[in-house]
Amino acid sequence: MPVAFRMNIWYHIVMEIINLKTVSPETRKIIKKQVISLIKKGRKQSEIADTVGISPQAVKRISSAYKKEGTACLREKKRGRKFGEKRQLTPEQEKEIRGILIDKSPEQMKLSFMLWTRAAVCQLVGEKYGITITLRNMSEYLKRWGMTCQRPTRKAYFQDNVKLDAFMHETYPAIVKKAKTEDAVIFWGDETGINNQAYHVSGFAPKGQTPVVPSYSKVEKINMISAISNQGRCHFLCYEENMTQERFIDFMERLVKDTDRKVLFIVDNLKVHHGKLVAGWLSEHKDEIELFFTSPYSPEINPDEYLNHSLKQNIHSGIIPHTREQIRNKTEEFMQGLQKCEEKVSCYFRHKKLKYIEKYGY
Repeated sequence: MPVAFRMNIWYHIVMEIINLKTVSPETRKIIKKQVISLIKKGRKQSEIADTVGISPQAVKRISSAYKKEGTACLREKKRGRKFGEKRQLTPEQEKEIRGILIDKSPEQMKLSFMLWTRAAVCQLVGEKYGITITLRNMSEYLKRWGMTCQRPTRKAYFQDNVKLDAFMHETYPAIVKKAKTEDAVIFWGDETGINNQAYHVSGFAPKGQTPVVPSYSKVEKINMISAISNQGRCHFLCYEENMTQERFIDFMERLVKDTDRKVLFIVDNLKVHHGKLVAGWLSEHKDEIELFFTSPYSPEINPDEYLNHSLKQNIHSGIIPHTREQIRNKTEEFMQGLQKCEEKVSCYFRHKKLKYIEKYGY
């Protein structure tokens, strides 16, 4: 084998092809000068590629640029996209949409949202310009416009940590033991109020400016009591007046009637739950149902509280219902959907604050 041929093979093995995109501008300019110099000497593109250490395709691009621009091709061109290039919205459209988000509400724009969420802005853009933007891309637009997702702060409350710990690690294990011994089912219950005031929602607004939602002068409200088990069972009752002992007894009667086993019912310390009328009724039905109480001011340890939170998020998403009838209809639609999906109900027992339920089972 000729020495020159062997040297050429060795050269291709050990020589690493230079990627012009990864080298510094100074190095790229030196390589281009070498290529142009060899082109002037009449060397073939393949020879130039071997000599300089770049790909034949790179030599071809430099050669074409030199023929069109001359030595001007040595100047570095700005790389990457130009500002605003490939965006779906023009600068004028972006300015207009941002102005709407600041000055108007979705309801004023006749959209089915209470606050400016990503989906709401996407729908606005679609209706105004006929442009479809994904939620992911809309996140980038909102970030670029100085918008942040905000929600109201929550007021803290006090609780007795000793009583809380006693319930989780003494009272509840005893309830579980009783349920297993008597083949009973444990239900968790709670009452909640649902109104037409949207304070459970969040939406985008300029950074540092908390969004404002309309507050209806006439507050419409309904109430609901519900009971759930970690097997996915769900019962509820909507009512408009305050909770009374009679109404609480009525709900427990329904719960017992719809359950083929004894019920161990865990509720909070609402005064009605401790009433004499309730106590008398319970003593007459002690073989069918027993009542237990959580520690005071501890809603986070009751899984039914998370159902209430989920319910209110649903009620206050989209257009807020204004009348009692609208609130009731939307509430019943949500709860009836839960009754058909045991897995969704069971999910309320998986919150991180309910680890004690998982620990003791049932």
